[in-house]
Amino acid sequence: MPIGLLWRIFIAFAKVGVFAYGGGPSMIPVMKQEVVEGHSWLTDEEFVDALALGNALPGPIATKMSAYIGFKLAGWAGAVMGLLGTVAPSALAMLALAVLFLHYKDHPAVIGSLKAVRPAVVALLVWTVYDIWPSTVHKRLDSLAIAIASFVAITWLKIHPALVIAAAAILGVAVYR
Repeated sequence: MPIGLLWRIFIAFAKVGVFAYGGGPSMIPVMKQEVVEGHSWLTDEEFVDALALGNALPGPIATKMSAYIGFKLAGWAGAVMGLLGTVAPSALAMLALAVLFLHYKDHPAVIGSLKAVRPAVVALLVWTVYDIWPSTVHKRLDSLAIAIASFVAITWLKIHPALVIAAAAILGVAVYR
């Protein structure tokens, strides 16, 4: 296994772990930028497949996706490097930040910055939908129906997202094979 590829996997996912503020879902656009646009390791469709698989399993989405993508690129060593790249830098930064935050959490500057960052994280999530829409749903009534039904099931019927994804997978096996 070329050490250069493993190092590139680690660095790409370290960028995701360091620059994506707000947790797993906010990491998705940064991850897409790195692995699809930046390195061309995956196509848009492959990225959406990884996202769907990651959402079907318990745990943080970014760690599952980084392990999956790393494995796809370089086997078990790639999975480990992708996972370490995603987790290690942000975990170390979080430990350092925790010390500061717990000391200054009531400071007006900290409160104000968090109020401004939260909507920015929402915008990243909206951008992700906007960005992957053309390759997954656009001009396909069957995909639009699945997207709407999934949204209704999760939002109004309060069905767990993993069950919705499992149901969509079963539907896909029944209809699209």
